[in-house]
Amino acid sequence: MSSISSIGIGSGVLTSDLIDQLAEAERAPTELRLDRKEAEIEAKLSAVGRINSALVDLRLPSRVLSNPSALSSLDATSSSSNVTVTADSSASTGQYSVEVNELAQAHSLSSAKYSDKNATAMGTGTLSFTIGTETVDIEIDATNNTLEGIANAVNAEEDLAVNASVIDTGTGYVLVFSAKESGVDNAIEINVTDTGDGDSDDTDGLSQFTFNATYQHMTEEVEALDADFTINGVQIERSSNTITDVIDGLSFTLSGKTSGSPATVTVSRDTEVVIERVQEFVDKFNEVKNLLNELTEYSPDAASSGLLLGDSTVRTINYQMRGIIGQLVPGLENASLRSLAEVGISSDKDTGNLTIDEIKFTKQLNENPDDVVALFADQGRTSDAQVSFLSKSIDTVAGEYEIDITTAATRGELVGTVSLGASTTIDANNDELTISIDGTTSGAITLDAGSYTQAQLVEELQQKINADATLAAAGKSVVVSLDGSNQIVINSTEYGSSSTVEINSVDVNTAAQLGLNAVTGTAGVDVEGTINGVAATGSGQILTAADGDNSDGIKILVEGTATGSRGTVTYIEGVAEQMVDKLNSFLEFEGIIGAKEDGYKTGLEELELERAALEERIETLRDRLSKQFTAADILVGQLNSTRDFIKTQMDAMIGLAPDNDS
Repeated sequence: MSSISSIGIGSGVLTSDLIDQLAEAERAPTELRLDRKEAEIEAKLSAVGRINSALVDLRLPSRVLSNPSALSSLDATSSSSNVTVTADSSASTGQYSVEVNELAQAHSLSSAKYSDKNATAMGTGTLSFTIGTETVDIEIDATNNTLEGIANAVNAEEDLAVNASVIDTGTGYVLVFSAKESGVDNAIEINVTDTGDGDSDDTDGLSQFTFNATYQHMTEEVEALDADFTINGVQIERSSNTITDVIDGLSFTLSGKTSGSPATVTVSRDTEVVIERVQEFVDKFNEVKNLLNELTEYSPDAASSGLLLGDSTVRTINYQMRGIIGQLVPGLENASLRSLAEVGISSDKDTGNLTIDEIKFTKQLNENPDDVVALFADQGRTSDAQVSFLSKSIDTVAGEYEIDITTAATRGELVGTVSLGASTTIDANNDELTISIDGTTSGAITLDAGSYTQAQLVEELQQKINADATLAAAGKSVVVSLDGSNQIVINSTEYGSSSTVEINSVDVNTAAQLGLNAVTGTAGVDVEGTINGVAATGSGQILTAADGDNSDGIKILVEGTATGSRGTVTYIEGVAEQMVDKLNSFLEFEGIIGAKEDGYKTGLEELELERAALEERIETLRDRLSKQFTAADILVGQLNSTRDFIKTQMDAMIGLAPDNDS
């Protein structure tokens, strides 16, 4: 810079300011072009960012409507405060009359009163609590034989469905035992082994807490009761006041008797909620359309045309979204509803915006609910009543696929070897066995002694096997029946090759009298067949379509024993489900939005490179001009020196010339 600052000393004309002016004149056109290009790219990048945000906003209501339950919203009401009801999407619309005759109650027992909860000795021995089929023994000794000590010992047993507490009545302390669950089956039975005074039946010592069918030494404060109610005149009993297993999709809570005035429960479609969800989808779709229209608007005045006019990415988004909205939904070609227009959702021919006719939509939702759901969400339909659609994968292509079954699934089975007579006696020689179900072995199973009819013996055997704690904990159970020869048949409730029944041990007369031997039965088999003509994979009753086929990922439950053609399974991918998939493809890391943003960012990086190259070129120009100006300045200085010398000489010569006047 010092060399440049000294430029012009010799000439007074070729100065550093002149170099700056020449460099700026060289820079200005290119820099102006780069600035304009940068502003244009940044504006387009911002516009793509706005599109990205709008598509994300549309994806949420699309995802909501892609869930069938969002379009099956139900409203359940009751005319009585004593009966409340809730409904999920599996419920059916209708009206029910519910009359509550009795509420379920949890059993509660109390002891006599005592003046001290910690000092009075209650005796020693064992308290045996039985709740249902479970019995828990609690040892009472000198360390815990007070009211408080017994209560603490009971509460320490996590597996015992009883709560114990000591209550101060104001005139004394009482020990209270309360069942954790309501209902007759959860009633408390207490048997006592009194080692203190040796008498387990009297009201002294520990035996004062006995409460069984023979002795009730405690006071029954609350009787164990089941809920007793009717629905549409059908009498029903349950152990709880919360009822979830009477009508599919409905949950009842009973809080009081209806006293001869049944509650009217009404289940209807909550059309307002559904319309709100559809309107949210419509609004967000319109926001995307309005933004795309703004960014691609054409005007004869080029300065006011949309930023992304003619952009291929915007065209693709517009075209593909319009295609989803305006299509006949695949799989619904023969249904009563096939497109959004048929449920009152129409598109403006100029703007592409959607509007919803709520009256028409509500009418179709009430008259054709399944088709309305299929218009938006994904849905599977089968033509055989014993074949159920379970699920699909992201690779499943919408369409109709043939089902052909070559082998129906079966359950593990063991068949007895003796035909039962009209009556069978169970005694100590034929009452015990152990059994393995699906690979899980039971504990010792003991049948109650007595005389049984065929039906009674089948019921007793099934009940005792299914009550086994080990099998129940593993989720294993059986169905016991008689075949045509009155031989006992034991089936696992599971289907498939892992379904087995094996008797491990029997009593001395069990084989002869019941026909049950320590043998392994016949294992079940998995369902086999094809979906869309391609071999599918069977597991129990579930058949899964082959990978790579259009039906890839479809799972169906095949019940019954029929083989051969079992009709079709149709996978329908509704508008909202398709929209979610399409938006995901736009927005994913390597989708078209990301690619467009990357392209613009690359353009900005290239502009930076051009700016750097411009700076290098300008610096090179400045260096060249500096050298040229310096050389010229030196030459001018030399010329000026020569001029000054000549002038001096000339002046001297003039000074020496003779004076003509002298």
